Formats: sequence, C-alpha cells, structure tokens
Amino acid sequence: MIPVKIIGTGMYVPGEAIDNTELKALASIEFDHLKTEEKLGIYKRHNAKLRGIDETTADFATKAAQNAIENAGISANDIGLFIVGTDTPEFITPATSILVQGRIQGGETWASTFDVSASCASFAIAFDNAVRIMATDSSIKYAVVIGVYNMPAFIRPDDTFGYSIFADGAGAVVIEKRFSEATGYVDGQLLTDGTQWNFIGIYAGGSRNPITPDLIDRKQHGLLSLQPLPGDRNVRLWPMVIEKLLNKAGKNINEVDHFIFTQINKSVIIKVMDELKQPIEKTSFVMDRYGYTGSGCIPIAFHHAVQEKKIKRGDLVLFMASGAGLAVGSNLFVY
Repeated sequence: MIPVKIIGTGMYVPGEAIDNTELKALASIEFDHLKTEEKLGIYKRHNAKLRGIDETTADFATKAAQNAIENAGISANDIGLFIVGTDTPEFITPATSILVQGRIQGGETWASTFDVSASCASFAIAFDNAVRIMATDSSIKYAVVIGVYNMPAFIRPDDTFGYSIFADGAGAVVIEKRFSEATGYVDGQLLTDGTQWNFIGIYAGGSRNPITPDLIDRKQHGLLSLQPLPGDRNVRLWPMVIEKLLNKAGKNINEVDHFIFTQINKSVIIKVMDELKQPIEKTSFVMDRYGYTGSGCIPIAFHHAVQEKKIKRGDLVLFMASGAGLAVGSNLFVY
C-alpha cells in the first residue's frame, strides 16, 4: 500500500442549477425529460454558458482545488504537484494544470504540473499517477488532483442530446504523503482500447482538423457522435475491471465499503451493483443534481459521500471510471 492519505476534498459548479424544464427554454430544445430522469437519473445540471457566466475549465478547476486546499487546512504554497484530469481543456496548450498552479500559487515554484486527457477516465488515471509519483519523489508532500468538465462549451446549438446530458463542474482532492497511519493507496487498474476512438469526441481543433470556416459550416466542430456507443459497454466493463483490480490487490469484493462510478447512467450503476451482488447503499449518485460532469463526476460524488458521512475514515473505497476512446481507470484505497 502506498502511504498517502486524502486530507481534503472540494468541488465547484457554476451558477444556479438548471432543471429539465428550464433547460428546454434556455437552450431552445425539446427532449423526453421523463426518460432522462427515469433512466439516466438526471434532473438538474449547471451550465455556465446558458447562465451567461464568463467561466470555463480553468476557473472551475481552480475553484474546486482552492476549496479542497481550504478543506485540507494547508497552505497552497505547500503543494508540490498539480494534476488536472480533463478532455475539455482551457487551451490545447499550455496545459490547464499550469494555469491552475499559477492562479493558486501566484508565480514560479518548484511544483510539477501536467494534464491527463483520457476522456471521462481522466481523474481516476490522474489519481493513480499522482500517488505513484509521490511514492518515488521525496520532495513532494502534498498533491492536488482535479477532475474537471466543460463539455457544454463544445456543444453546438442544435445538439439536443448534448445539452440534456452534459454539464459543467469540477472536483478535487488533496493528497498527503503519510507513513504513520493505516490509510493509503492499495492499487489501480487501467484498460485501454484505442481502436474505439471514433465513437464520440471533439475531433476539430487539433492538428488533423484545424478549425476553419468551412469546417464550421459543415458542423464538424464541437462535440460529435460519430456512431452509437455499445449499450452494454459499462455493464460489461465495470465488473470485469473491478474483479481484476481486487484480484491484483488480494481483496474480496465484500471488503469494499463504497463504490463510486462514472455518473453517466443511474440505471447502469444499479444493474452493475446487482451483478456485483452488493447493496445499493454502498454506492453514491450525484447525476440528479449535477447532470453528467465527465471527469469531474467521481471527485464530486466522493466529496458528497465524505460530507454526507457515507464514507468514513478507514473505509475501503473503489473508484470506477470509463470514457470514450476507450479509456478505463480504477482506484482502490483506504480513506
């Protein structure tokens, strides 16, 4: 077990929540809100653009990190590592984590920064990277890992599906290197299939497809769904990855006190918990309040579970994240 401890959590979402009825008016769209609520579990979300709020990815990430640092009760200048997990960065370059470090620490420091862009698995993979870096670098005592999502900034005006599902938000954790307590990072398990790159994503703005007036006229910018995702993807993937992670860690599934999944579909999470033969009380849902916040959803759900005392010190916690690409990340740790 890697001797690290999560000592602070924080989150941020922009503006007042938008329910499904108000969303239809603000975005000038129509959709089956009952299906969205009953199947996906999404009743509300936060959207800076629709609220007329001039905030984007770096703003969300910075505020979530500041809240986590305050919650941890440490000085921002003590942070030696900033990692931002997102596939909706502030810019192509420089990395969003660099902007966050500059805003929080105010200038040149000995901190390290980088982004992890692995679609909606970015936070889980960033968390795994952070603890392994801390295990080998004696100069880093504290790290901040942020998961942030600003997909609404990339949704075209006619994308009813995008507006009904995706939302803005960020969650963050502060990690401390500790050797004296029975807390720590047990292990992680990753899975990747890059042959599945052409399902859903943002395919314009990089080196392959620079933004041009013609590309915009053809509506090839912003979020694109090129082909339907397999309906059973997460039902198949999540139990398989969890089994491999627990076998790797030498743990039994009944030892896990709480599971936090990518918050894309409530009915899928219920189905997976049933397949795992675990009580539904051992997981959390936040999509009802925040919609789908991509890489922000796991740290947001974790923050709520800690604040609501669903997760307490000494609990064995499992994060299970997946996203387009295909990228999958999981974490097992003692809180």
